[in-house]
Amino acid sequence: MARRVSSPASPVTITVSSGGKDGSEGVLRRSIGLTSPVPRHSLPNNLNSPVTARPGSRASSIGGRYLSASKDETDASSEFVHYTVHIPPTPDHPAAAPEPESRPNRSYISGTIFTGGLNCVTRGHVMECSADSSQAVAKSTGLVCKMKGCDGVAFLNGSKLPCECGFMICKECYMECIGGGSQCPGCKEPYSTTSDEEDSGSETEDQALPLTSMAKFMAGRRLSMVQSMKVPNKPSDFDHNRWLFETKGTYGYGNAVWPKDGRGDGGGFKGFEEPPDFGGKCRRPLTRKVGVSQAIISPYRLLIIIRLVALGFFLMWRIRHPNHEAMWLWGMSITCEIWFAFSWLLDQLPKLCPVNRATDLSVLKERFELPSSRNPKGRSDLPGIDVFVSTADPDKEPPLVTANTILSILAVDYPVEKLACYLSDDGGSLLTFEALAETASFARVWVPFCRKHDVEPRNPEAYFGQKRDFLKNKVRLDFVRERRKVKREYDEFKVRINSLPESIRRRSDAYNAHEELRAKKQEEMGGNINSEPVKVVRATWMSDGSHWPGAWLSADEDHSRGDHAGIIQAMLAPPNSEPVIGTEANDSNLIDTTGVDIRLPMLVYVSREKRPGYDHNKKAGAMNALVRTSAIMSNGPFILNLDCDHYVYNSLALREGMCFMLDRGGDRICYVQFPQRFEGIDPSDRYANHNLVFFDVSMRAMDGLQGPMYVGTGCIFRRTALYGFTPPRATEHHGWFGRKKIKLLLRKPTMGKKSDRANEIVMPPFEDEMIEEGDTESLSLLPKRFGSSATLVASIPVAEYQGRLLQDLPGVHQGRPAGSLAVPREPLDAATVAEAISVISCFYEDKTEWGRRVGWIYGSVTEDVVTGYRMHNRGWRSVYCVTKRDAFRGTAPINLTDRLHQVLRWATGSVEIFFSRNNALFASRRMKFLQRIAYFNVGMYPFTSIFLLVYCILPAVSLFSGQFIVQSLSITFLIFLLAITITLCLLALLEIKWSGITLHEWWRNEQFWVIGGTSAHPAAVLQGLLKVIAGVDISFTLTSKPATDDNDDAFAELYMVKWSFLMVPPITIMMINAIAIAVALARTMYSEFPQWSKLLGGVFFSFWVLCHLYPFAKGLMGRRGKVPTIVFVWSGLLSIIISLLWVYISPPAGARKDYMSFQFP
Repeated sequence: MARRVSSPASPVTITVSSGGKDGSEGVLRRSIGLTSPVPRHSLPNNLNSPVTARPGSRASSIGGRYLSASKDETDASSEFVHYTVHIPPTPDHPAAAPEPESRPNRSYISGTIFTGGLNCVTRGHVMECSADSSQAVAKSTGLVCKMKGCDGVAFLNGSKLPCECGFMICKECYMECIGGGSQCPGCKEPYSTTSDEEDSGSETEDQALPLTSMAKFMAGRRLSMVQSMKVPNKPSDFDHNRWLFETKGTYGYGNAVWPKDGRGDGGGFKGFEEPPDFGGKCRRPLTRKVGVSQAIISPYRLLIIIRLVALGFFLMWRIRHPNHEAMWLWGMSITCEIWFAFSWLLDQLPKLCPVNRATDLSVLKERFELPSSRNPKGRSDLPGIDVFVSTADPDKEPPLVTANTILSILAVDYPVEKLACYLSDDGGSLLTFEALAETASFARVWVPFCRKHDVEPRNPEAYFGQKRDFLKNKVRLDFVRERRKVKREYDEFKVRINSLPESIRRRSDAYNAHEELRAKKQEEMGGNINSEPVKVVRATWMSDGSHWPGAWLSADEDHSRGDHAGIIQAMLAPPNSEPVIGTEANDSNLIDTTGVDIRLPMLVYVSREKRPGYDHNKKAGAMNALVRTSAIMSNGPFILNLDCDHYVYNSLALREGMCFMLDRGGDRICYVQFPQRFEGIDPSDRYANHNLVFFDVSMRAMDGLQGPMYVGTGCIFRRTALYGFTPPRATEHHGWFGRKKIKLLLRKPTMGKKSDRANEIVMPPFEDEMIEEGDTESLSLLPKRFGSSATLVASIPVAEYQGRLLQDLPGVHQGRPAGSLAVPREPLDAATVAEAISVISCFYEDKTEWGRRVGWIYGSVTEDVVTGYRMHNRGWRSVYCVTKRDAFRGTAPINLTDRLHQVLRWATGSVEIFFSRNNALFASRRMKFLQRIAYFNVGMYPFTSIFLLVYCILPAVSLFSGQFIVQSLSITFLIFLLAITITLCLLALLEIKWSGITLHEWWRNEQFWVIGGTSAHPAAVLQGLLKVIAGVDISFTLTSKPATDDNDDAFAELYMVKWSFLMVPPITIMMINAIAIAVALARTMYSEFPQWSKLLGGVFFSFWVLCHLYPFAKGLMGRRGKVPTIVFVWSGLLSIIISLLWVYISPPAGARKDYMSFQFP
C-alpha cells in the first residue's frame, strides 16, 4: 500500500511504500531541485517574542482572545508598531471558539530510511509498514486503557489525558464514565468540566506564532513585533477598573493585592498576601567564579618572576664564560638552553591567572522549569541541545562501545523533548546501522530504569561493571529485582550486538545465493547457452530483504566506504511535549514504570554521501554535515559533540554546561569545554594517558584569560558561533601587551567601509533596530555562505533567538521572554527529512564558506584547535567546566606505539597551525595578549624537540670527549643551577596545590614530555615541513578503541610491543648515554690525572635523561621482559655508526695521522 505525502507550500512530493527485495519500491520522488523551501520554525511561548502574523488570523484562549493586526490591512505608507492586544472575556466580549489545529502525520517517519545524493533521486524506504500501526505503537509505549477487560488505545484530550491523575482510558470507556457519574476510575474525582474548545484555547494561550523567516525579514528590512493598529469596533463603555474589581484583582501582577495560590477566593484580605518577588530568582546567578587562594597564587607568580630573573642571569653568565677547549659543545648547549628558556616562558605566562568555577543547578531549575506567569504549565523553558556522536570504522571502533555511549546520552537528565542525538557513521556500515537499531530497542528498557532508580553512570557497561556497592542510597524495594532483569536484558543485548557481523554475513550470503540461482534460471529459460554468464553482484542485504544503500562487505561501485549515497534514518521519532507515564510490569513491559516518564529523545542515524573526486575532509566534514542535518530536523541552539568512546558519566553534565550559557554574560560564550577523563588506564599511568597537567593546569589557567581551547570532544557549542557569527559584544586590545581596551557592540549596525567588515559575519539585529544597506547586503550573502538550502538559512535566526538570555536578567538588552521555549516541537515529516538528505550531499559545500569560516575548519589534522582559535579570534569567550563528578569518560590507548602515534597526530597538527594563517602571530586585536601566547605555544611546542634531541645527546658526547659544557664546575655555575632547579620544583608544588593533581601525575607528565619530544615530535616537524615545502599530504589511521574485555586481561595492550620507527631515536639515546657512562667511568678510574668534576657533571645529565626515558624502556620489555630483536639490531647499528663518526671527528690522543688510511700488506 502506497501513500503520498505533499506539502501545499513545497514542490516536494513523496511516495512511500513497503519495501521489496530489490529496494526499488518506496521511492521518494522530488519534482524539482535538491532543496525544499519549506521553512521550519520552533514556536515561542510568549507573545513578546518576534512573531509573524497572517492577515486576518486570530487565536483564542481560555478567558480571553488575542487580536492581531497586519500591515496588509492598513495603509502601507503609515508607521506601525507590532503588538498583540489581550482582551479578557466580559458579557459584551465572549470568548471565541478556537479553530481546529491540524497536525501532520508522522507515524511512518521513524520506520523509514531516507537515501539520496549525486545524480540519484531521494528515496524513502519503509523498513516496517506502519501505516495502520498507531494502536501497536500506543501499546508499545504504554498508552493502553487501564479499565479491566479493555485493551483499547488511551484517549488523549488534545495532548494530555482526560484526568490530571494520569489514569489512561480509551474514548469508549471515557464516554461511559461521563454518562455514569462523570468520575475518574483512577482517583475517583469528577472529570473536569472544561470543554475541549477551552483546552484547545489553553494550548493556544501558551503558544506564540513562529519566528519570522529570513525571506520575510529581508522583505520587511526589519524584524519587529506584531503590527499594531486601533482595533475596530471597540466598545467605548468597557471599564477595566470595574472589571478588575469584579474579578478580585486577579488580572496581572501589578495589583495592590495578590491572591494566595493564584486565586482570589478568600474573604476580605484573609486570602491575600504580598506579591511574590519574581525578580529575585533572576538576580541569583547560575554560576560563580572561585579564584585561587592568594596564599597560593601570589607566591606562585612571585616564583615565576624569580625564576625568570635567575634564567636571565644564568644565560648571561653562560654567554660571557665560554668553554674555549670545546667551543662546539658550548655553542650547542647555550643554544638549546636559550630555546628551553623561551619555551618555558611561553608555557608559563598563560598560567598567571587560573580560576575555578561552580554552578547552582537549583537556580537553573527554578528559573526555567517552574510555573510562572508566562509559563503557567511549568513546561521546561530550557533551550534544545543536539548531541553529535561520530564514528567511522566499526572494526576499530566497536559498535558495542558506540551503543553504550548512545544509551548514556538518551538517559541524560535533561528535558526529553529538548534533546536530540545524531550518530554520524562516516563508513556507511550496515553493522553500525543495525547496532543502532538494537540500541534504540534496548533504550526503552534502560532509560526508564535509570530515571526510576536514579542510577549513575548511565552507561550500562560501566554501571554493571563497577566494583562499588550498587545498593548504596537505594530505597525502593523493587530495585534489586528490576536490576537483575535489566542486567539479563543487557547481556542478551550484548550477545545480539556481537552476533551482528556474522548475522549480516550469513544473511547476505543467503540472499546472494538466491539471486545467483534466479539469474541462472532466467538464463536457462532464455536459451542463451553460449552467451556469457550473468554477473550477480555480491550485495549486502538488510533484514527486510533489500539492498543496503551504504558500503557493502564486498566493495562495489556506489557501495564502498568512499562511494555511497547519503542515508538518514530517524530511529526514534521526536517525543510528545507532555510526559507519557508508564504502566505496571507485564508481558510487554519488563519493569514497573508507574509514575516514570517513558519518553525517549529523538535518535537519528546519519551517513553523509561520499563520491570519488570529492574531498570529504574526514571528521571535520562529518561534523559539518551533522550541523546542517540537525539545523533542519531539530535546530537546537546548542550542540554537544562526543567521540564514540566518550560516554556521559554525569547525567547532570548538560545542565551544568547550560548554566554558563544561560547566565548573565553567557551570550558571549561560544562553547563550554569539559575536561577529558579516561578509564582503562593502568594504575601507574605509565605513558601519562590521563594528561592531567594539561587538563587541570593549563586549561584552568586559560579559563582565567579568554577561555580554554577546544580539544575535540566533550564540548557544548553555541550554534551561531559555529556558523561564524561574531558575539554581541567584544573587546579589542591595543597598546603594549593589550593594556588599552576598547569595547565593541557588534550587534548594532556599524558605520564604516564595507571592506572593514568583509571578513566577519555579524548576526543581524532582531529587535526594532534599523538595518543599513551594508547589513542588507550581508544578509543576501547568507545563501552563498551556508549553501542553497532555504530551510537551513531560515533556521539561523531561529537558533539565534532560542539561544538568547532571558530578558529579565539585569543588563540584557536583546533577550527572549521567559516561557518562549516552553512549546511543543514540530512533528517530523518526510519533506523535512528529504531536505536533510540534500544538505549531506557530497557537492553541497561547493562554493560555500563551510570549512573555511563556517562550522569545523578544514585543512588541519587538529581541526578542533583551529575551530576554537577562530572563535576566540572573533571575540568570543569560552568556559572550562570542571564538575564534581566527572562529566564524561572515555578510553585512551595504553599501548606505547598507539600512544606515540596519537601524540604524532597532535604534534603534526600543531606544525600545520604554525605554518598557516591560524598562527597566533596573526591573531586579531580581539584576542587577549596572554591568550595569544597560549595559542602561539600550541604551534611552537613541537619545534622544541629538535633542541631536546641535541641536549639529550650532549651528556654522552661530553663523557666520550672528556669535555663539559663549562670550563670548570665553578661555584657561580652551581648556584645558578641550584636556583633554577629549586624554583622549578617549588613552582611544580604550587601548581599541584592549586590544580589538585598529585606529584606522581606531574612526574609522569615530565617523563612523557621527554619521550614524546625525542620520538613523535621530531617526526611531526619533519612531516609538517614536507607538507609545507613539498605538498606531501599527511594521512593518519584511526586510534583503535579497546572493546570490553575480562578484568584478568584488562591491561593486555600495555605489554604488547608493536615496532615503529618512532622508537629508534629514544632507544639510540638510551644506549649512547648508558655506554658513555660506562666508558667515562672506566677512563676516569684508570687515568693518571682523573677529572672527577667533569665526570660528575656528565653522569648527572646522562642520568637525568635515562630517568625520563625509563617508562619507554620498561614498555619495550613487554610483560615478560622480552625485547624484540629488531630493537637490538637498530640500536646497535645506530650506536656503531655514531661511535665511528665520533672517532673520525675526534681521534684519540697519540694516534697516528694515517690511522684512517688503508694499506695492503
